[in-house]
Amino acid sequence: MYSKPKLVISTVGTSLLTNQVYKFLEDDIEHWLTRLEDTANYTDDEIKRYEDIWQTVQDLEQAARNILNSNNIKDVRKASAELNGIYELYKNQIDRAKLDHHYLITTETAQGEITANLVKEYLTSKVGFVDTYTPDKLSTASTKNFHQGIDYLIDWVHRKVKNDYSNYDIYFNLVGGFKALQGCMNTIGMFYADQIIYVFEGKYSKLITIPRLPIDVDKNKLKNHVVTLALLDAGAGLSPDKTATVPEALVAEIDGKMTISNWGELIWKQCEYDFLTQELLNFPLINYEGDFRGEYKKITDLNDRFLLQKTIAKVSRWLEESNGDTRYVAKQVEYYPYQGAKDKQGVDHFYVGKQFRVSCQKRGDILILRHYGTHKYVEGKETT
Repeated sequence: MYSKPKLVISTVGTSLLTNQVYKFLEDDIEHWLTRLEDTANYTDDEIKRYEDIWQTVQDLEQAARNILNSNNIKDVRKASAELNGIYELYKNQIDRAKLDHHYLITTETAQGEITANLVKEYLTSKVGFVDTYTPDKLSTASTKNFHQGIDYLIDWVHRKVKNDYSNYDIYFNLVGGFKALQGCMNTIGMFYADQIIYVFEGKYSKLITIPRLPIDVDKNKLKNHVVTLALLDAGAGLSPDKTATVPEALVAEIDGKMTISNWGELIWKQCEYDFLTQELLNFPLINYEGDFRGEYKKITDLNDRFLLQKTIAKVSRWLEESNGDTRYVAKQVEYYPYQGAKDKQGVDHFYVGKQFRVSCQKRGDILILRHYGTHKYVEGKETT
């Protein structure tokens, strides 16, 4: 019977390091546990400023590596929560993982990255593929950083599951990792994981699996907010009055501006493709000439429609934030003036992916989109 390969996404904490304190620093356990906790959010550069804790972390790293290199499965499982979950998933027969891919999610911290790399070293010869992923900003050093990191994580999970691993069974291994990260991944897993796995702690480890719940997003409740959500997803920070009617859970206030919340990002990812592949949206400071509308209607590949509207959302965002200054837009997207445009002053163009272009022209505060197509097609329309 054919069985799909697995994509296993594991959250990684620091238990592999802290567990060694009880063995090798038993004369001063509380002191070193406190020091490790106090420096848990330090980056590599930050932790190296403190010679005592950096040396201790290196010693704990080597102690953990020695346990992993012993290949004593019982000791390995006891030392690492992450590996305990993986071994339980494969019922101790990790040789079954030769066709499976594993990603280890860690925080942007020295201790987290060291732990993830230790687990990666151990799994390299045992599974089909293993790598680490550290979302930018992800740490519990501040609420702002944590939320930004989760945004990157949601986007990464969406791309991996929907694009790269659409033919795999998806497992979220949440046995290890910080509680805040586990909680978020549990919610993300409700949308993306076929199975979420935990392991009961104790003498007899037992796997707990939570199947994907049949969650459907009510798109009707979002259809009046599509432009706003697309702009927020493009990174816009909007004034509170512009998001007043958006469901409260989908937005978050940061420094007086409204942004898309982690859960807004999660919900938006489930329905943006449907919304952005239908009719052209009316983005702020953007208008469309008739030729452009006609060219849009001729797009048969929905992926091309999706990418086009995503790109227009970005251009609209930067136009608003620069008060219509296209020079500022040019610094954020691939936006250039056309050379030799026939009898037309101020005709510019911007890239949509690698293959397609949009020609445009500024009229007052509005950017008029003129033509869409391949580079050769658009250039021909504007220069011949």
